[in-house]
Amino acid sequence: MPYPANVATALGVEAAVRAQGAVPATIAIMRGRLKAGLSPADIEALGRSGPNVTKVSRRDIPLIVAAGQTGATTVASTMIIAAMAGVRLFATGGIGGVHRDAPQSLDISADLQELSRTAVAVVCAGVKSILDIRLTLEYLETLGVPVVGYGTDRLPGFYTQDSGFPVDYRLNHAAEIAGVLHAKWGMGLVGGMVIANPIPEAFAMPGPVIDHVIELALQEAHQRGVTGKAVTPFLLTRVNELTGGDSLAANIQLVLNNARLAAMIGVELAALAR
Repeated sequence: MPYPANVATALGVEAAVRAQGAVPATIAIMRGRLKAGLSPADIEALGRSGPNVTKVSRRDIPLIVAAGQTGATTVASTMIIAAMAGVRLFATGGIGGVHRDAPQSLDISADLQELSRTAVAVVCAGVKSILDIRLTLEYLETLGVPVVGYGTDRLPGFYTQDSGFPVDYRLNHAAEIAGVLHAKWGMGLVGGMVIANPIPEAFAMPGPVIDHVIELALQEAHQRGVTGKAVTPFLLTRVNELTGGDSLAANIQLVLNNARLAAMIGVELAALAR
């Protein structure tokens, strides 16, 4: 997200978590330190730096820490730091996955492997819609990662409520989800869980519109030779530009919605732990 919308959203997410009775812990690497819980000054510094901050996944963590640098964490690296701090729930926009050209590029997000081995549940609005959703779900099944729909039988499509694909299980209440997580980790089963939370209908975008824009952005990325970890930020930025800011507005609302649900589950999970 561009500044200052990114800072306002981050602070709004923390407020949404507190409003549900939970404690927020925004995660990043700040000047070589792994931090689960940023100060408002940290959030402001990250927001102002924007795309100049290194995008950090599992492979990058030791290099950024050793160099004393600041890094913005992906789903995978956020899960790692959360687990180190004893945090079991993480809210984000959407998870990474299998890219649409993966049969040729082998471009598969490290988020999926992390979900199979790190005991942190991720509340999201589904798989980022710029990805190959079918192949991502197939890969998650292979890795043994359950995909649960909150109040829905269908996987959300990030900007839309329905991607066209089913989830593994539907659970309608935060307490039910907390119970499943408590059982999973209580049995010593490794890995996390994808908790798919649809964007509120009032903020969802028309499917055909966003699909067309994504195709245009993908073509442009190919023409420009954008590869690797630069692909997702490029595509999300171009989608925002091509929709005249509508996708950014939707993105903000779905993140806030995910934070509220994660906090509700967190409160229930804490009660079970006690």
